[in-house]
Amino acid sequence: MTIGGIELILTPEAQHDLVRLEELLWHGGDPEAAPLFAFLMDGLHVLTRQPGIGRPVGGGLRELIISRGRSGYLARYHLDLARHRIWVLRIRHQRESGYTDDEV
Repeated sequence: MTIGGIELILTPEAQHDLVRLEELLWHGGDPEAAPLFAFLMDGLHVLTRQPGIGRPVGGGLRELIISRGRSGYLARYHLDLARHRIWVLRIRHQRESGYTDDEV
């Protein structure tokens, strides 16, 4: 998906994370499950306008905080300015444990 000249690419792992997070909310009976996908995609689209907004986390990666109420979600991404691409690698809830090296 290209917006504003920067292509936003979700890896298969990030796509799986979107489904997994939505299913967690559905199984928990959370009314926010239905709009979760649109909410997270809106948050990720900020990167097409402000690609460097995420905090650096090492290894050339950055992490975007997508706030929601008292918590939120974290999206780990790689910014490739030379090719005008952002690779979203993983997405998780802030209350989940961190990423391991082989996950990103």
